Amino acid sequence: MADQQAQDPIFQIQRVYLKDLSLEQPNSPAILLEQEQPTVDIQLGVDAQPVAEGIFEITVSATVQTKIQDKTVFLVEAKQAGIFEIRHLPEEQMGAILGIACPQIVYPYLRGNVADVIQRGGFPPVHLAEINFQAMYEQQQAQAAGQPSPIVTQ
Repeated sequence: MADQQAQDPIFQIQRVYLKDLSLEQPNSPAILLEQEQPTVDIQLGVDAQPVAEGIFEITVSATVQTKIQDKTVFLVEAKQAGIFEIRHLPEEQMGAILGIACPQIVYPYLRGNVADVIQRGGFPPVHLAEINFQAMYEQQQAQAAGQPSPIVTQ
């Protein structure tokens, strides 16, 4: 019986934490007087790193930059991370767990922290859209295999 329990799959969140956060307003205060609507560019990324045997750090990062013409209004860079214990899972399932399940747990924390820091900077909050991590993972897998990317819609 003890041998069976030792091999049962384990998936546990050890910790979710804010790894890095910065807000820059390089052209303030003059840019704040502009009446023109800024453009918003949002870049997202996911990284998975082993920390120890069966322990992984998953980091979801976001860069949000708003500009008026070629001048930055604000730039936010954030990394939200989680430490997960993952043991006794089939190897073919690990990629999906690390690339889909873990980022889905970490991402809502990132969304909240990004919206909060932007609002604390004196701007209306920018709410990051919901992300289909499964579609993102499948697109990355297709690109890694040299196949054309599937169309991702959100």
